[in-house]
Amino acid sequence: MCGIFFCARHVKDDSADLSDICERLKHVNGARGPDSQQTRLVSLTGSNGSNHAVLLDLFASELRLRGSDPVVQPHEQSGDVFCWNGEIFDGMGIAMDENDGVKLFQDLRALDAVEQVCVVITSQATTQRIFFARDPLGRRSLLIHKPSPSNPYFLLASVSLGPDPRYEFQELSTEYVFCIELGKLLNGTDIASTFDSCMTSFPRSAVVNAPYNQLGRINTTVPPDDLPLITGVEIPPHLEPVVEDFIAHLDRSVGLRVCSIPQPHPGAARVAVLFSGGIDSTVLAFLAHKHTPLDEPIDLLNVAFENPRKMNNKGAVQKKVKNEKPAANAPLLYMVPDRVTGLQELEELRRLCPRKWNFVEVNVPYEESQAAHPLVESLMFPGRTVMDLSLAIALYFASKGEGVVRDHPNCEPVAYTSPARVLLNGVGADELLGGYSRHRSAYGTGGWQAVIDELQLDIDRIPSRNLGRDDRVISSHGKETRHPFLSLTLVAFLAALPIHTKLDLRADAGVGDKALLRLAARKMGLVDASTRKKRAMQFGSHSARMEGEKRGDILI
Repeated sequence: MCGIFFCARHVKDDSADLSDICERLKHVNGARGPDSQQTRLVSLTGSNGSNHAVLLDLFASELRLRGSDPVVQPHEQSGDVFCWNGEIFDGMGIAMDENDGVKLFQDLRALDAVEQVCVVITSQATTQRIFFARDPLGRRSLLIHKPSPSNPYFLLASVSLGPDPRYEFQELSTEYVFCIELGKLLNGTDIASTFDSCMTSFPRSAVVNAPYNQLGRINTTVPPDDLPLITGVEIPPHLEPVVEDFIAHLDRSVGLRVCSIPQPHPGAARVAVLFSGGIDSTVLAFLAHKHTPLDEPIDLLNVAFENPRKMNNKGAVQKKVKNEKPAANAPLLYMVPDRVTGLQELEELRRLCPRKWNFVEVNVPYEESQAAHPLVESLMFPGRTVMDLSLAIALYFASKGEGVVRDHPNCEPVAYTSPARVLLNGVGADELLGGYSRHRSAYGTGGWQAVIDELQLDIDRIPSRNLGRDDRVISSHGKETRHPFLSLTLVAFLAALPIHTKLDLRADAGVGDKALLRLAARKMGLVDASTRKKRAMQFGSHSARMEGEKRGDILI
């Protein structure tokens, strides 16, 4: 994981204001990579003389999660400069002591042949071109500001300073690889008016022999009318091979994402799970256990907010907690739905997977959450809605990992901060396996075909939704989130399966939605987890609607 900043401008456009914003952007992007930071300046002069020289300012910070030796970015060789924010998980052999960014810089031609969760910026001296792109699913953030008459400079950054009149940052599209012709930029007199003619975009869909460049297409087979109903009690014989293949694919994806992580210090957790006690996060925790040495703990990060509006209905809260029978003596103030299910699933994991599980109770007082709003709003920008904030603030505090742990359910809590730099996130399971209520609504109005269409829309929309926002928020702590469900290999596998092997919306909620995952959980022994119903993070943690009802799409 890294933070990247890039600026291209004519020397004549230099100003104290621009220098200030460049330094401030380097600072916030430096927080993403606390292990090292470095700047490279490249000056190019065109035929019009020094007044039209273009200055390239490349900055990168490094969070070292691979390799045995410290690595400093940007990488540079023979005048070429390379900034890399990401990881290679498949398609290229990376030894445990090798850094994937260094390996890729040695052979950039391999970029289309590997599964990389990344952002790339490369400056080529011989061709005088800049190439930049995000990965096909948008799992890493990159923001773009195009030159304008009032702000005549080009900017790329992993994260911004929030709203600022000196730039107009937008999320960079994942559909293209972009190229800037520096020769044209050099010979132009005005960067704002000539920029569009200098930038070319190449559709990823046009690239051949690039197995990790395309998103999966949903299998359009409509099941027969006499299809047996999935009950969730036992795995139907015709689904046994599918369940086993799915477990194998997901297990491999988790394994690739938890191996080779440097340990902060002996006995410390290297991996944490953003843990609600739902089926997605519990399955990831179970599989992470298989690939993590037994003498190392795994941290389960469970966030809960003090919500005045909810506490005004204290009687209902007490009744719900009593009915749910939580597995520990935790404060009522923070006994939110995700805390209740998290504690219950902690007990199931302890029964099936003996090891030290650090269940980190991240308890956020109301005043603390309100005080964090300005920072979180700047991190999530250009996201600016009420829903953006309620999700981003939950991720901000959960990924920070500061809370308390208990050795036993009735022990006194002990302050604890998770040292894990890699966080597993269950994002993608609902989109790929039919976990949203809209999938059930689609089935009610249009049957299987409507659900097929809805699932294809979900896959197509993944790159343009919230992964960039989530990356900006979580990485501000110098940590990296990894998404096992969004392995492009797994996405392709699930997309190719007939729809009736993944879900059965004729069955009840908690049975037919994400049926394949539920059957897999049951086969693993996670019986309680297999019946958990979908609950959005902002409602499960009580980070939403603290003071009143506001529509999620309202701008802050």
